[in-house]
Amino acid sequence: MRGFSRAALAWSGAVSFRHVEAPAYRSGYRPRVTLDASAQSTILLALAAVVLLLLVWVALLQRSEARLRSRLRRVLTGGETTSLDQILDQQVQRLDGLSGRLDALTKLHHELEAITQRAIQKVGVVRYNPFSDAGGDQSFAIALLDAEGNGLVVSSLHSRTETRVFAKPVRAGRSTYSLSDEEQQAVKKALDPSA
Repeated sequence: MRGFSRAALAWSGAVSFRHVEAPAYRSGYRPRVTLDASAQSTILLALAAVVLLLLVWVALLQRSEARLRSRLRRVLTGGETTSLDQILDQQVQRLDGLSGRLDALTKLHHELEAITQRAIQKVGVVRYNPFSDAGGDQSFAIALLDAEGNGLVVSSLHSRTETRVFAKPVRAGRSTYSLSDEEQQAVKKALDPSA
């Protein structure tokens, strides 16, 4: 043992030296080093602790591997014959198909949205009695408008002897024909239901 004297090692108590005759080697003889009982027990305890730590580590690795296997079993629906690469390829193809379907649905959504802008969305109804001899509010004006305020106003005038129905086009909440007060009120109700 180079760098340490026998006296220093003997003083530390970790190593005790006995002079034992050893066979001669080419480079000279080597002394045999023996450890005392306390050093041996310390080394044995350290080795036992290392083995225990290694066993705990192996147990944790096995637990982690078991979790990974259970997750893979959920993903690997094709059984043991399907490899992970094949499953990933299938998932990529499936995602590509879903992406195409999503694009088609987005296009359809925009088309339907454009169609619904022209559908009747706003309705306003006003009932009134234009003639004093007719009982009740049998006459009415109804505005049927789309999202942009385009559509028509239908009005009905009811009397004891006859009923007259009129229809007038409406563009952006206004008509090229003159609207009665009730028809204008029906258009305002359709455009602003809270009014």
